[in-house]
Amino acid sequence: MPYPSDHRSTTRAQIIESARRLFNRNGFDNVSLKQIMAGVGLTHGGFYSYFKGKSDLYSEVLGCFFTDPNWKNRWEGVEVDLASSDAGPQIIRAYLSRQHFNDIENTCPMVALPSDVSRAGKTAKRAFNSVFQAMVAALERSMPKNRSSASKANAIAAICVGGMVVARAIEEGKTADQLRDDCMAVALDIGGWPPAKRGKPKH
Repeated sequence: MPYPSDHRSTTRAQIIESARRLFNRNGFDNVSLKQIMAGVGLTHGGFYSYFKGKSDLYSEVLGCFFTDPNWKNRWEGVEVDLASSDAGPQIIRAYLSRQHFNDIENTCPMVALPSDVSRAGKTAKRAFNSVFQAMVAALERSMPKNRSSASKANAIAAICVGGMVVARAIEEGKTADQLRDDCMAVALDIGGWPPAKRGKPKH
């Protein structure tokens, strides 16, 4: 029986998804092609019909909800509408949410893989920069346009990514929660948006 017409594109997407989960949890260097392919029920040898090598795949994995329209639905209870007028505060609250903090396999690779990117080649660095700039652009679209809006969007994006990186590295849960809350408050303040509501927070 012949494969369906979309078999190749579907399989390629499944390989990327398997790699994303494994890289996020274990790091680039600690994941083998055999493990990646096993995640989609395929053998190691089939990998090279889809990708030139592990580094080629790595650049495909570097995506987030700023560049992947399906990403926003991966963190339970978190919704981000990038087309809305208040996308900026939505992004901040989603990025620094407890759901993102807890969901290691579906984390934004900018949080999970920055040290790997710094050791990678130009392709991976360009991919990382593209995702970061997409985040900055999404934040800036929600801000009043003035001479400082681009700089503020850059700073907010760095606070969100860096805040989550540090929170993940802190063993004590209450301290990590407080750090996320503090980063969220500062980021919202820089953007000129209302503080996150207390009471029954989703993060």
